[in-house]
Amino acid sequence: MSPDEIEVALQAAFYRCDAASCPLTDTQKEILLQVIEKIKGNSHSGFSDNNNPLDDLTSEELQAFLQFVTTQEEQKRSWKAQLLNDWLHQNDSGSVEFIRKRYGLQWLNRLETYHFDKYSLETIHNLKEGDQIEVCNALWEWVQENGPCQPEWFLCTVIRIDEINNDDCSSTNCIIRFQNGAEYEIQGIYEWNQYNWRKLQR
Repeated sequence: MSPDEIEVALQAAFYRCDAASCPLTDTQKEILLQVIEKIKGNSHSGFSDNNNPLDDLTSEELQAFLQFVTTQEEQKRSWKAQLLNDWLHQNDSGSVEFIRKRYGLQWLNRLETYHFDKYSLETIHNLKEGDQIEVCNALWEWVQENGPCQPEWFLCTVIRIDEINNDDCSSTNCIIRFQNGAEYEIQGIYEWNQYNWRKLQR
């Protein structure tokens, strides 16, 4: 089915909803039609990695959003469809409600699968000595969305990886070296600090 055919089918669905005394709101119709417009434009308008919508998120927002996406995918559900359904039915999206309130449909429409490559949860567990990564100041500072300390990213090099295995749990610690020569240990780099660092784009 082509995007034009989908749009025609949507318009027919709008009329059927009206006839069944269950009309969609103008906002709901707009959301659906904007998604179709995005599908139409996908073949000739891409976004470079320099415009990765995920970079717009604060570290806390990114963590919540990636966790939401991961949970949806584990349940074999489309995270984007779930968000759009919430928005269409005016349901609260829980920990990712900020996407609707702060970023909106235009941000969501910009987000493509390849944007997740930069933050891929499947590939982050393979750091090795000598890798260059960026780390967020949220590792050592209290970073808040509207606070005095904003998220910043710093280039560094991995100099050591330590696997910690206890009877009840295991984790991975990583020692990094900043460009100024200072060193820092990131505890639980794959476990609880996975959203405070990222691999460099090649």
